[in-house]
Amino acid sequence: MANYLKFLVYLVGLISMFMMIAVSSELTPDFYNEVCPHALPTINIIVNAAIALEPRMGASLLRLHFHDCFVDGCDASILLDDTQTFTGEKTAGPNKNSVRGFEVIDTIKAAVNEVCLGNVVSCADILAVAARDSVVALGGPSYEVLLGRKDSRTASMDAANANLPTPFFDFPALLSNFELHGLNLQDLVVLSAAHTLGFARCLIYRARIYNETATIDGEFASSLKAQCPLSGKDDNLASLDMSPVSFDTAYFDDLMSKKGLLHSDQQLFKGDGGACDVLVSYYSENPGAFWSDFSSSMIKMGNISPLTGTDGEIRENCRVVN
Repeated sequence: MANYLKFLVYLVGLISMFMMIAVSSELTPDFYNEVCPHALPTINIIVNAAIALEPRMGASLLRLHFHDCFVDGCDASILLDDTQTFTGEKTAGPNKNSVRGFEVIDTIKAAVNEVCLGNVVSCADILAVAARDSVVALGGPSYEVLLGRKDSRTASMDAANANLPTPFFDFPALLSNFELHGLNLQDLVVLSAAHTLGFARCLIYRARIYNETATIDGEFASSLKAQCPLSGKDDNLASLDMSPVSFDTAYFDDLMSKKGLLHSDQQLFKGDGGACDVLVSYYSENPGAFWSDFSSSMIKMGNISPLTGTDGEIRENCRVVN
């Protein structure tokens, strides 16, 4: 009987331990309230300063979070530099000469470590908060970021090449890619509308503006050819919508006018009355609904396979493993 009671006590203890791990593994909006209440205000100050200096930076910080989450989850793997044991994600096809803002993240990390009197805020959480603060700084909605992620100890260029959608995807490939990450059609449309911010390089949109069969407005295509010739000037930038530093519904308006800069964006509106067309039209006319659904989809994306509890680590320097 005594051995049986000991076993019951052991079993209850084991169950309690697993329950504690499960609870600690959930992301929560107040994760840093006690351990470092100055963490989020510090991130906000630096993000706003960076965007005031260069408004384009807001789109770049938002893009970092997106490109992080789509490769093995939201674990800050995109921030890791190459090492002797792995080639990281920075030079993968969808990231090379595209993702930027690493210096801003470095500045945030150093400042947060200082105000928190130690290394308690993960790089993955910094990416998530910086993305939200960028949206707000450029006129978009605020939303409650869930926190408590840990950072990965590795990164993979192959995984980035395999998991990130490209600007050349047709609609079926786009939807399939999002569904593989647990996201649906609505998520695809509203998260793609993050392209209401930012710019793209000539190399990325050249094929679209010189494709006579493409669903593209003729005058719009012609206006871009001067800055994006058939060869050369690959790095010349064009805005992804008509208001690249304002978080608004211009992205949807552009798609409905066949003025989507990227092939993948224009795939969301074909004028055939399909489900995507309906969503694009709806958000074009209802900014409040767009803001609300974008916020929900960002929270959902930020919850893709996070490392929590005893998994991963909190990096002292976001570029290298501890």
